[in-house]
Amino acid sequence: MAQEQDFQARGGVAAGSARQGMFGVTGTGDTSGFGGLRLPAYAPAAAQRPFGGWFDELTDDLLAALDARGTARTALQQVVVDRGEITYYLQPETVLDVCRALRDDEALRFELCSSVSAVDHGPDVPQRLHVVYHLTSMTYRRRVRLEVALDVPGDGGMDQTPHVPSVVAVYPTADWQERETWDMFGIVFDGHPALTRILMPDDWAGHPQRKDYPLGGIPVEYKGGAEIPPPDQRRAYS
Repeated sequence: MAQEQDFQARGGVAAGSARQGMFGVTGTGDTSGFGGLRLPAYAPAAAQRPFGGWFDELTDDLLAALDARGTARTALQQVVVDRGEITYYLQPETVLDVCRALRDDEALRFELCSSVSAVDHGPDVPQRLHVVYHLTSMTYRRRVRLEVALDVPGDGGMDQTPHVPSVVAVYPTADWQERETWDMFGIVFDGHPALTRILMPDDWAGHPQRKDYPLGGIPVEYKGGAEIPPPDQRRAYS
């Protein structure tokens, strides 16, 4: 069934890098107590048919729904099955169409978007920023992950702004979650009704969960007056 498996033959999505220390900081700059942590890079390989369980049926139904909507099958960039969970990697521009298919098709019925978040794999990784969506079908009691890998324009600095379509029009629950992802990672969700900061002050510079965000010297300020000291002034573990 080559037509159904064409998306599996494409190259893998770049992700993951070796990790040293809790925040990539060692020596006197580390205040977490995990300066000696060493973790190898980990990126699950693309899965091959059969995926197992209901994953094959789900994938067939999703491909059929995309065909019915005229959405190219190339929307599915890669399929990963890892730790009992299936993840569909999507082309960024297709995420809204895929979400509509997953929500509205009778065989799919993923009515709830329970989470939108992001991961920064670091400046050394191509497509370093990944947006992750967790969808739930309350009709069929199933869960699925969508993931969109984004290139960071320019030199990858904190002022660079990758874009992905907002899914608020399909899943209203994504509203504040997309705002938090923009606030923390600097990912612009095109079409969001009010993409403003939700945790950091409105005039804050940069996005604190980027791997290239400075760790020391700046206290974290929250709306309402709460403040956390900068990392280099917190408790040291020695």
